[in-house]
Amino acid sequence: MLVLYHCANARSFRPLWTLEEMRLPYELRVLPFPPRVLAKEYLAINPLGTIPTLLDRRMRMTESAAICQYLATRYGPTPLAVTPEEGDYGPFLNWLHFGEATLTFPQTLVLRYGRLEPGERRLPQVVEDYTKWFLGRLRAVDESVKTAPYLCADRFTVADISVGFALLLASEIGLDQHFPSSVVAYWQRLKSRDGFQRALQSQSRYSTEQGVAMPDLRVTS
Repeated sequence: MLVLYHCANARSFRPLWTLEEMRLPYELRVLPFPPRVLAKEYLAINPLGTIPTLLDRRMRMTESAAICQYLATRYGPTPLAVTPEEGDYGPFLNWLHFGEATLTFPQTLVLRYGRLEPGERRLPQVVEDYTKWFLGRLRAVDESVKTAPYLCADRFTVADISVGFALLLASEIGLDQHFPSSVVAYWQRLKSRDGFQRALQSQSRYSTEQGVAMPDLRVTS
């Protein structure tokens, strides 16, 4: 049985969404955010205290985009993966990692210094600067989805899940108001997928069953 350690709407949403798109059986273990502070027993599973952690028998992974690629290739074949024989294999890998390394990184600074830190440690200049950074990098997505429904290979793949989580996080912290129209339409396509909706329902159900409150991440300063 696949086991995913998860915080609501955190990076672990990427593998959760992938699991639901592939309809793989899994166990979801929901933790309060941030688990390294609020669930210290989790450090025995992942010494860094970061989310996600995926367990597949004795195998452990902690990088969200890599987990999506692992699931799509290890438990495929699935159209969610692009194979080396396909012309868009390179762009597929690029978008898969772009979603985390380029889009999610600046948002973590917006979130930390606009919401998570106590009031006296919040840094409005950091929030402003890294909001601009995120929106500048989002131009690449904008250009791609102006002419195609998805990012590569003429279909929905885990690359869209990787970038889609960055759009979800942007929505959670209030940056979606700056999305250009083509990104708004792309994000709407992603949100309308059954797999995305099942992932939302799964995290809500497991959070309730396991007594973990959904976090409020919206940046207020």
